[in-house]
Amino acid sequence: MAGPLSGLKIVEMAGTGPAPFCAMMLADMGAEVIRVDRKPAAQGRMPSRFGDPRFDLLNRGRRSLALDMKQPGSAETVLRLVERADALIEGFRPGVMERLALGPEVCLARNPRLIYGRMTGWGQTGPMAHAAGHDLNFISLSGVLHAIGSAEGPPIPPLNLIGDFGGGGMMLAFGIVAGLLETARSGKGQVIDAAMTDGAALLAAMIYGFRAAGVWSNDRDENILDGGAPFYGCYACADGRFIALGTVEPQFYALLLERCGIQDPAFDAQLSRERWPELKQKFAAVFRTRTRAEWCALMEGSDACLTPVLDFDEAPQHPHNQARETFVEIDGVTQPAPAPRFSRTPPAVPGPPAKVGEHGAAILGDWGFTATEIERLQCDGNL
Repeated sequence: MAGPLSGLKIVEMAGTGPAPFCAMMLADMGAEVIRVDRKPAAQGRMPSRFGDPRFDLLNRGRRSLALDMKQPGSAETVLRLVERADALIEGFRPGVMERLALGPEVCLARNPRLIYGRMTGWGQTGPMAHAAGHDLNFISLSGVLHAIGSAEGPPIPPLNLIGDFGGGGMMLAFGIVAGLLETARSGKGQVIDAAMTDGAALLAAMIYGFRAAGVWSNDRDENILDGGAPFYGCYACADGRFIALGTVEPQFYALLLERCGIQDPAFDAQLSRERWPELKQKFAAVFRTRTRAEWCALMEGSDACLTPVLDFDEAPQHPHNQARETFVEIDGVTQPAPAPRFSRTPPAVPGPPAKVGEHGAAILGDWGFTATEIERLQCDGNL
């Protein structure tokens, strides 16, 4: 294994969304993450929601052990892994792991140094802790969703990037690494309670500061970063494609006007909010005069802060992304490369997502089970 987390051993209880994203991040950085999947027959559905596991990118970079958790002895198998692990990741509703006899108290009794990472939408406590929900619900409670979209319509779902991955999986990965650093000093483990509502709210810390200072309106399309400002938004070009404009600083704004050949004195009122609707219309008319490629040839790479809005097919082909190797191809599937970059301990290219249970016997052997114990688990239907 390569990467800054090489040598760490982590048990992941298979789930969906943010918990696998957390596990992927840790595996990308070199940790040995064992994914404990449910046996396909036990879960009553296809081993991968994509049909072909190659496309289930959140599962990349780790081996899979499939257990039927309803069978006697499966919990004990997981606890044997926990004894050798540095951390555990689970993303179920509160109480599920306890019902499986794998709650924090049980696991920490087996391994007092364990970092027990819990990923939920609402958190382990609170009035809504046991309610169902998805990314959109979690970020709606944090105040973030209300700020995204146009003034004329309802808030717009920002994919599931803010709750599931930014405020959820990424926050849990940070919590686990922070917990492991503390354990190195104290010798004691602990439980990490990562909630997407908490994480999404934290991502909006700067905006809450703006609001407290009286410089952020709760009305959409009226603020500097929500599409209200004419110099911070997206515009259609002559070919129907879009450019992204982010010329916030006055010197960059001046350069943009110069390169666009704009001499209309109305554009001098960059920070006059009452003029923003008028300037947005004027900018829209300007950008419709050329294609996206023409605007990029004129501006891209300069301090004018104008870039193309690329789709998921175009982004891997952009020269900057290619130069940075931002995307890699694994088993024929183009996907984002591990990030961030490390100068001395760079991570290796991750392996492809595993088939459910693909490495069961090998994992148990590597983690201290004898051949007799593995054979017994297979005969009992636990493996």
